[in-house]
Amino acid sequence: MARTAAVGLAWIGLVGCTGAPSPGATSPVKDGRPGGDDSGDETDSAEMTDSADDSIQIDASTLQGKHMLGYQGWFTCPGDGSDIDNWSHWSPSVAPTPDSVSFDAWPDMSEIPQDERCTTGMTLPDGSAAALFSSHHPSTVARHFEWMEDHQLDGVFLQRFSWELASAPHRAFRDTVSLHVRDGAEQTGRVYAIMYDITGHSGSTLVADLQADWRHLVDDLGHTGSTSYLSHGGRPVVGLWGLGFNDREGTPAQAMELLSFFQDNPEERYRATVVGGVPSWWRTLTGDSKTDPAWTTYYQQLDVISPWTVGRYADNGGADAFRRDFLEPDLAAADSAGADYMPVVFPGFSWANLRNDPSVLNQIPRNGGEFYWRQVYNVAEAGATMIFTAMFDEVDEGTAMFKLAPDAGSRPVEGDFLTLDADGVVLPSDWYLSLAGVATEVLHGDRASTATIPITP
Repeated sequence: MARTAAVGLAWIGLVGCTGAPSPGATSPVKDGRPGGDDSGDETDSAEMTDSADDSIQIDASTLQGKHMLGYQGWFTCPGDGSDIDNWSHWSPSVAPTPDSVSFDAWPDMSEIPQDERCTTGMTLPDGSAAALFSSHHPSTVARHFEWMEDHQLDGVFLQRFSWELASAPHRAFRDTVSLHVRDGAEQTGRVYAIMYDITGHSGSTLVADLQADWRHLVDDLGHTGSTSYLSHGGRPVVGLWGLGFNDREGTPAQAMELLSFFQDNPEERYRATVVGGVPSWWRTLTGDSKTDPAWTTYYQQLDVISPWTVGRYADNGGADAFRRDFLEPDLAAADSAGADYMPVVFPGFSWANLRNDPSVLNQIPRNGGEFYWRQVYNVAEAGATMIFTAMFDEVDEGTAMFKLAPDAGSRPVEGDFLTLDADGVVLPSDWYLSLAGVATEVLHGDRASTATIPITP
């Protein structure tokens, strides 16, 4: 997501602990079921059935017990068939070179065939042209879902950036990618849901634009009719990310109007269960949250509360402090409000090329997966029954979990890029997908929650 991080409670760019030592004991994993009634969610979330193509179908009737990843799907390049027909997110409308790139984590391109590759202005160590991919290509998205299936991941929240919807080429691109995601989920038995990101959207048109687009997704594209579209509480799930942040537009009245549209719509086909991507300080209306007391009403009326955490801590001690000071009190507050709670975890952070600042390459080190695993352990031990990992394919800010270049031999000789051996640990390209798969097993109750990573590269 275009959700710029902050470290150590100091703001960096648009948004943002040191902590006590972690408990080191191993303990049984939580059951993965809701603690109280969850109307309409009577099926065990870990239950899976055989689909027609022999893949395992993840239960799409509930968010309980689900490990969901954010899916950007925002990469384009010239000649990819999209109406944008230009570079985006790899580089701002020009061919990627060391001086123009806007991402840090180099993807593993070894499985990408030639007809899906976008040639850059850089070279690999063997002298061949370095290439990237476009999300507009159906086979590229399908492959991503195959990776999810291979690593037993439940599914994704497809990010839909609402400010782009006024642009016909961008809206057409987003629609196309959404259909690729639907097809990929159906073919592999994964689940998916739409999550709107309001970053950059004008408050004057925010409500009307989101309402119109949801009708479009339901009526024209038929997303909520997919067997893989995620439901919760008997309704399709929709995410609203960014409302209440002190650097985004939107008022409490607009937020409540959107909630009413989704939760109480007189036309049943538009009703949805709302996941709110909210500020870390949603309970106290401080930090990254707007301070108007009316925001508390919005936060407490969400069906699922999911505070953003990327960059809010930078090491294991900070993650432990966040568990003590935010995660555990948040869970109690959400329960008191009658809402479910979906914590966010992330593998690390890097945005040197996006910021044009070499000093922030590998700003929050992954440490071979130890940082990510400590967060998974913390949310499991705190009793969370659902997890959002940020993100599947976010290379711009270096939080991508998909297959990444393992070492310098798989990235261009020019420029500064993050590879998986950045912290001195030799790892396979799918290491973070493997870790995410193990996190899913923990959440499903199929594996014990341990303070240390339970697998080896």
